[in-house]
Amino acid sequence: MFIKSKAQLDTLNYLKQFEANKANYIGQPFSKLLQDMTQIQPKTAWPFSKFNNKNITYKTIFNFCDYDYSFHNVINMSIEWADLIPFSQADYYGILHHGNFTNDEKAFYGSKIIQDIHVYR
Repeated sequence: MFIKSKAQLDTLNYLKQFEANKANYIGQPFSKLLQDMTQIQPKTAWPFSKFNNKNITYKTIFNFCDYDYSFHNVINMSIEWADLIPFSQADYYGILHHGNFTNDEKAFYGSKIIQDIHVYR
């Protein structure tokens, strides 16, 4: 159990470096951030819509740890997009490839422009 926690702490610290250096990524395509993530890649992507308009996605939550039943070990990177994404497109990728961040998703999100980055557990 200790080894698992230590590995997740390293993952959290690794991803926090991208958040601390987000000025390098804001205004850039998501593919730049993915390219710089040499030690770990997202495992899943979850699109979020604004409460007042469920037809658009304004951010996507990328998960970097395997889910367990308690969800307390999940490390997330929230990316807010400069341009809104039709929710039907983002949700298509999230549902179709649930549990596996695929090359199709990398291509889909890769051209999207980053507005903000937050990393949290």
